[in-house]
Amino acid sequence: MEEPIISDEAAIPTVMSVDEVIESSLGKMRWTQIIQAILACIPPVFDNQQTLISAFSDVHPTWRCTGTNTRSCNSSTDICTLPRTDWDWTGNKHSTVISDWDLECASSFVKGLPATCFFLGCLLTGFMVASLGDSSLGRKKLLVISCLTMSLAALALGFSPNFWCYCVIRFICGAGRVSVTISSCVLLSEKVGKKWRGQFVLFGFISLTVGLVSLTGIAFATRNLSWRALYFWTSVPGIIYSVLIHLFQFESPRWLFLRGRQSEALTVLKKIGCIDHLGLLLAQKMLKIEQGHSVNSNTNPFSSIKILVDKKWAIRRLIVTMVFTFGVGMMYFGMLLGVGGLGLNIYLSSIFNSFVSLFSSLLTYLFWIQRFNRRSSVLAFCIVSGATSMLSIAARQHHKGVNVGLELIALFCACMVYNISFMYTVELFPTCVRNTAASLTRQAMIFSSMFVPVLVVIGRRNVKFCPTVFGVSIIVCGLLVMTLPEIRGKVMCDTMEEQEVTAN
Repeated sequence: MEEPIISDEAAIPTVMSVDEVIESSLGKMRWTQIIQAILACIPPVFDNQQTLISAFSDVHPTWRCTGTNTRSCNSSTDICTLPRTDWDWTGNKHSTVISDWDLECASSFVKGLPATCFFLGCLLTGFMVASLGDSSLGRKKLLVISCLTMSLAALALGFSPNFWCYCVIRFICGAGRVSVTISSCVLLSEKVGKKWRGQFVLFGFISLTVGLVSLTGIAFATRNLSWRALYFWTSVPGIIYSVLIHLFQFESPRWLFLRGRQSEALTVLKKIGCIDHLGLLLAQKMLKIEQGHSVNSNTNPFSSIKILVDKKWAIRRLIVTMVFTFGVGMMYFGMLLGVGGLGLNIYLSSIFNSFVSLFSSLLTYLFWIQRFNRRSSVLAFCIVSGATSMLSIAARQHHKGVNVGLELIALFCACMVYNISFMYTVELFPTCVRNTAASLTRQAMIFSSMFVPVLVVIGRRNVKFCPTVFGVSIIVCGLLVMTLPEIRGKVMCDTMEEQEVTAN
C-alpha cells in the first residue's frame, strides 16, 4: 500500500508555484465550482441597479398645460415661467424625486446632486477600503459587507423625509456599493481555472446588463407608483443575497494562500476543486517550499498599497489605467445616465442600451478576449467611441435615425472598453495587489462619473455639450493605453516578483 505513495512523491517537482497547485485543482470544472461561480456573478446586478436608478427616480417627468391660455403655455415653454395653476404633471406627482419635492425649477447642480452624492460616496470610501480585499478582510467578507450596506441604504432611501436626507443616504449607498463588482469579479476570476476564466467572467458582465434590464422592468412596473417603491423592489433582493453569499460562498483559495492560511486554502480546494492524492501531495510540498518567503500574512490593511507604491512599474501601470478608465467612465456613465438623450421613450432607450451592453459583453468574452490584444483593442474602441459621439451632433437635427445609430455605436464601443479594461486590469497586477489595483482603477471611473449627472442636466439644454465632452474625454484618456504592456496569453501571477519576471 505504500508503494504508490512513494512513487507519487518521487514524481513531485522540487518547486511549485501557487498558480500551478490551484490550476491542478480548478482546471477541470465541477458542479461545485459552477455553483460558486454563479453566486459570485450575481452582485453586479444589484450594483448596476443602484448605480443607474437615478435615471428613473430623479428624472424630470412630463407635464401638460391645464389653463386656457395656449399662447403662453405649450410643450416648448419653460414651466418655471408659468403660474403653477397653468400646468400639472401628466402622471403621479410622487413618481420621481423632482416632482415629489417640487424641484422642477431648481438648478442643474441641485437636480444632479443625489447622483453626484452617490458617486462621491463611492469615491471617498473606495480609497479607504480599496486594499481591504487584498489584506485583512479578503474577497468574500468585503463583498458581503459592501453588498449589504448598499442594499440596506437603498431600502432606507424609500423612507427619506426630505431631499437633503435623500442625498445623504444616497452617499451612504454609494459608499457601500464601491467594492461590490470589483470583489465579485476578482473572486470569480480566482475561483476557476485559466481555461474557463474568460467565459465565467463574462457572466459577471452579463449580470451588469441584467441589472439594467431588471431596473428598467421594475421602473416600468412602478411608473404609476411613488419612486419609493422602486427603491424597495431593488433593495430587498440584495439584502437576501448578502445573507446567502455569507452562508454559502467560499473565500478565494489564492487569497488564502497569499495570507498564509494554507490549511483553509486546501480545504476550499477540496470542496470546490478536484484535488486527488497526487495533487494533495503536490500542494503540501509546495507549501513547505514556499512558506516563509512567498506568503504575505501582513495584517496591515494598507500593506498592498505600500507594495504598489514601492514598485515603479506598478505605480506607473496604475496611474495609466486610472487615467484611461476616467475617460471611459465619462462616456459609459454619461450614455447610461442620460438615457433620454436618444430622443426616445426613457424605457425604450434603456432597453436599447441594455441590448448594446449585452451584445458587447457576449462579443468581448466569447470572441474578442481570446483572439485580440488588450491594448490595441482598448485604443481602437476609445477612438471610435469618441469619434461617433461627436459625429452624432451633426446628424441630430436632420437625421434622427442616423443620430440614434451613431450614439448606440458610441455606447457599444464604450461598453467594449469597459469590459476589456476589467480583464486588462486583473491581468496587469498580481494576486497580492490585484483587488487594490482593480479598486483604485474603478475609483478613477467613479471620479469621472461624479461629474456626469450635472453634465447630463446641462446637456438637456445644449445638445452639443455632452457628446463633445464625453467624446474628447474618452479619446484623449484612451491614448495613454499605448504605454501599457500587452499581456494576452500570459499567466496570472501571485507575487510582484513573479510579475516582474513575466514582464521581462
